[in-house]
Amino acid sequence: MTTRFDEVRRFHIGDLELITLCDGFFRLDGGAMFGVVPKVFWEPKAPADELNRIRLAMRPLLVRGRRTLIIDAGIGDKENARFAEIYGFDRHRHLEHTLAEAGLGVADIDIVLATHLHFDHSGGFTVRDAQGRLRPRFPRAQYVVRRGEWEDATHTNERNRASYLRDNFVPLADAGVLQLVDDDQTIMPGVRVRRTGGHTMHHQMVLIESGGQVAAFAADLIPTVAHLPDPWIMGYDLYPLETLASKQAFVKEAIERKMLIFFEHDPAVAAGYIAEHPQTRKPRVVPA
Repeated sequence: MTTRFDEVRRFHIGDLELITLCDGFFRLDGGAMFGVVPKVFWEPKAPADELNRIRLAMRPLLVRGRRTLIIDAGIGDKENARFAEIYGFDRHRHLEHTLAEAGLGVADIDIVLATHLHFDHSGGFTVRDAQGRLRPRFPRAQYVVRRGEWEDATHTNERNRASYLRDNFVPLADAGVLQLVDDDQTIMPGVRVRRTGGHTMHHQMVLIESGGQVAAFAADLIPTVAHLPDPWIMGYDLYPLETLASKQAFVKEAIERKMLIFFEHDPAVAAGYIAEHPQTRKPRVVPA
């Protein structure tokens, strides 16, 4: 039997249904993805192609409760062929395919929640219509973004400019569907955001709790299972020491609370639990 890494998977946390979606795969430089970790250590876990790029998934998460919420929306389809070549797009199956397999369409989404506004997370927030005009992809949804992240994304510098593409998010404000939040708070019953910082100053993860169970969408705090060890931090992170502190605290909490963790960029593992290895006592991921 062939394993499908872009398939829709369903989980339940109390009264909430969680559905992993997929907007396809792309590639980033392996050295940038693992920062100070030498290639001899990371390549066995994430094989590189001839351009030193590793394969990464884009896995938005659907949360169905009193309302229907999607966390992030992948890279979308607005970029040109050169952009797609540089980042090694593989989107023969994408977000709308997996939404349909979950029994939903873009008009069924009530809330779009951004962990941050980098192009591989927010590209799917908008689309071009037949006249070439940009509009929100999810026509009924309100888009929730952390205010500090919005400010950084709309006032870029030489270090972060390539990651923030204005066509992905500025049209949301123009359409009147943007909601900015200032602090950690509940977005809908059972779903709340928590700032982690590190990757960007205002990067946030999402905690999902219901019926005494808890899950977490870690986003770029732990983008793949290979990034679980403390020093395995992306070179893309603007504040790596903050990533380190946030990761250490979160991993401890995840083990203690038996959290189901969703890994947004892992090419093979959509979700799993963090547990201590019985011999080494080091954290490891047990796929769900």
